Amino acid sequence: MSEEDGTSNWQRNLWVCVFGSFTTIVAMTLLLPFLPLYVQQLGVSDHAAIVQWSGAAYGATFLTAALFAPLWGRLGDQYGRKLMLIRASLGMAVAMSLIGLSQNVYQLVGLRLLAGLLGGYSSGSMVLVATQTPRAQTAWALGMMSSGVMAGNLAGPLIGGFLPPLIGIRMTFLAAGAIIFVAFLTTTFLIREEPRPRRSKQASRQGGWASVSDKRPVMAMLITGMLLMLANMSIEPIITVYVSQIIRDPAHVTIVAGFVMSAAALGSILSASRLGKLADRMGHWSVIIGCLLACAALLIPQAFVTAGWQLIALRFLMGLALGGLLPCVATVIRHNVPEQSAGSVLGLSTSSQYVGQVVGPLAGGFVGGHFGMRAVFLGTSVLMAAGGFYGWVSRPRR
Repeated sequence: MSEEDGTSNWQRNLWVCVFGSFTTIVAMTLLLPFLPLYVQQLGVSDHAAIVQWSGAAYGATFLTAALFAPLWGRLGDQYGRKLMLIRASLGMAVAMSLIGLSQNVYQLVGLRLLAGLLGGYSSGSMVLVATQTPRAQTAWALGMMSSGVMAGNLAGPLIGGFLPPLIGIRMTFLAAGAIIFVAFLTTTFLIREEPRPRRSKQASRQGGWASVSDKRPVMAMLITGMLLMLANMSIEPIITVYVSQIIRDPAHVTIVAGFVMSAAALGSILSASRLGKLADRMGHWSVIIGCLLACAALLIPQAFVTAGWQLIALRFLMGLALGGLLPCVATVIRHNVPEQSAGSVLGLSTSSQYVGQVVGPLAGGFVGGHFGMRAVFLGTSVLMAAGGFYGWVSRPRR
């Protein structure tokens, strides 16, 4: 397979990966609306304990996913990326079904940890698509992948809101497991990965981070991926309180907060593939730096809004800007690391994004509680601007 030409099955592989990524992300996020209720069903009655166990159960998956993403990436480099997708989809199908059978909160947290350990479908899909797609189409294809991931993040909580009242919480988990099993079947029978040459033990040892000759561009991409998730998640702990300060009618606070949370994801879905195409034409670094600076600029007026619609519109515009980052990050990494190490380094990129997903809410809650709501937006703006400057300094001059 030529790196320029990709494989003849790259389009079919892409759409199977988009479907699989969407379903697994939906499964990871659908429990957000009803997680406290499930914790209560499992025998926890104290209000503070319900909140703490809910937070532990939700964060558990992202913790183990961050820890094991580099390992799965390295194993994909050695044994094939399709094999990792089969492992992840089957593992997630089993884990999600077992979560629906939990008898206590310890089992719930343990199975959420297991789901993160066995998962990694979306990050593995990024690797397979990045390495099996023609170079000229890479950013567009990864933009479509990013749209699938963002759509999963948007649809998951919505599905989790209306499905449990219809079929029950436990059946919702079993239904999610069944859908992921469909993704397992399509992955197994429809994806065609180009045969990989066998690697010697010495080549395997020399792969990964050590094989990257110029680490500055790759390090810039790891930081960019972390900042992307941090910018999305830093507002999460404060959004309802912030909206209550600018909305007069208390009955509308949760509705507006829901729209604010969804606006950025919707913007990213709409822009990801288009910005990917733009990056294929005018250069990935230009799009990355422009997106970071645009996000930094859009965060400033969010600190001074006086109406709910203003915040929704600004979050939507910020989502449009952020949509170009994930595909460009993966593309730049692919172009700056040896092909045999792409999975390992993209696994590190996934871990850095999970770090942003964990640090963002923690930092947003701390800053908002100690320095006020506006400080969250302004502080995140400074970080995004610093990321844009670091990207400009780190970009290759050739």
